Amino acid sequence: MTDASPSPSQPAPALAVPVNPARMPFPAVRLLYSILFGFIAYFVVNVLFLLALLQFVVVAINGRVNEELKNFTFSLVQYLWELLAYITFVRDEQPFPVGHFPKHA
Repeated sequence: MTDASPSPSQPAPALAVPVNPARMPFPAVRLLYSILFGFIAYFVVNVLFLLALLQFVVVAINGRVNEELKNFTFSLVQYLWELLAYITFVRDEQPFPVGHFPKHA
């Protein structure tokens, strides 16, 4: 006859599922931020197309590029990159409005 209870020298079998330390938990908060930043990115793309059209009109009238509009558009392009980089896990730093707005030097 065998005793079913474990002896003091043998540990009891684990009932819990072992956790894989290499696997991270699902990033639910990042998903919510990514959805928000996706809507902002959609808006920024539309604004960029309008600014590009405006720059074409300025070039047609003046014959040269408006530098202030060019610098602002460049900052918006950098911001769009930061939004998309966060959404696609290229970077972990959150963009504006949680982080800082990019500045064009």
